[in-house]
Amino acid sequence: MMNSNIRFEFLGLPVPNCGDIVSSFPCDREYTVLPGFVDVHVHLREPGFSYKETIASGTRACARGGYTAVCAMPNLDPVPDTDEHLRVQEELIAKDACIHVYPYGAITMGEKGEELAQLEVMANRVCGFSDDGRGVQSADMMQRAMEEAKRLGKLIVAHCEDNSLLRGGYIHDGAYAKAHGHRGICSESEWGPIARDLELVAKTGCSYHVCHISTKESVQIIRQAKKSGLDVTCETGPHYLTLDDSCLQEHGRFKMNPPIRAKEDKEALVEGLCDGTIDMIATDHAPHSAEEKGRGLEKSAMGVVGIETAFPVVYTYLVKPGHVPMETVLKALTVNPAKRFGIELDGWSVWDLEREYTVDPREFVTLGRATPFEGMKVSGRCLMTVVNGTTVWKEKEL
Repeated sequence: MMNSNIRFEFLGLPVPNCGDIVSSFPCDREYTVLPGFVDVHVHLREPGFSYKETIASGTRACARGGYTAVCAMPNLDPVPDTDEHLRVQEELIAKDACIHVYPYGAITMGEKGEELAQLEVMANRVCGFSDDGRGVQSADMMQRAMEEAKRLGKLIVAHCEDNSLLRGGYIHDGAYAKAHGHRGICSESEWGPIARDLELVAKTGCSYHVCHISTKESVQIIRQAKKSGLDVTCETGPHYLTLDDSCLQEHGRFKMNPPIRAKEDKEALVEGLCDGTIDMIATDHAPHSAEEKGRGLEKSAMGVVGIETAFPVVYTYLVKPGHVPMETVLKALTVNPAKRFGIELDGWSVWDLEREYTVDPREFVTLGRATPFEGMKVSGRCLMTVVNGTTVWKEKEL
């Protein structure tokens, strides 16, 4: 008999037949069953950087966070820019992944922005094309990529960053940077390339997705582009939605690209999520070694982990206070990314949404430990994740 303390949040999707499993859970609390999450922006680091993360550790961390499908970014070694190079990644995924993993193909060879990658060869095996970690600096190269992606029926997924505007910056060019003598990254380095690319989308008719937006200007530009009928979607991350540069500390766990911006940027992102301008919440889960993240704000590597904390953080700091409806968050984590990237929703997870605890990186499954949420109190613990009928995560207490 099914545990009476179970509720389903499934957005009209088919409810899983999980009664036999969940009925065995302790009856002294309420459980919530959610559809498996989809993250279109993760770094699993293999091949090439297994000291940071492996397919096995990364996908198990995803499962612990309630994710059943992720899209793996291509800044690897070798970069998946040819049939041969993509095959290396595909073999690792087939061998070690415990959830569904969809690789990206690079836009340009080696992500160097000089020559188009073998897009046609990879098209049927990748979820889209991206040079994530590097912006495509040449408008001509981006137009050529868009034209080819349009012909192949694939998404261009853009890391938007104008290198000429960076000027050695490494955190947001705001109050914290000025007060502590840090070099800042201006907002235009992000929204400028977005504006450029959207002109090219209008010209080519390409399907276009913007990675990890962080500025209020980016929200407004994309909002207007959608009103104009352009085929554009975008994502932002939990850290951009819940933190601003007043939260920064002198530690590498607060360093990522793009950086955490100002309060008004955070507020614009939340508004954009609520009004549908922002389609998806993606973590940009980017593990590094402790040594790489232990050099302070200036010298640490860019990137933080986030796959195990994403839903608890968003639920605690956006849903519970009433800033964003639960339905909006769940769509941004499931239906919207699945539809845009052609991913079949598969699996579910069981949550104790009222379980409160402090984020402790020592408990993480990922090999990375650098998170800006360390020490913060959150609600929501994923107790079990099931993919294709197989339990891929279960809390020890169960």
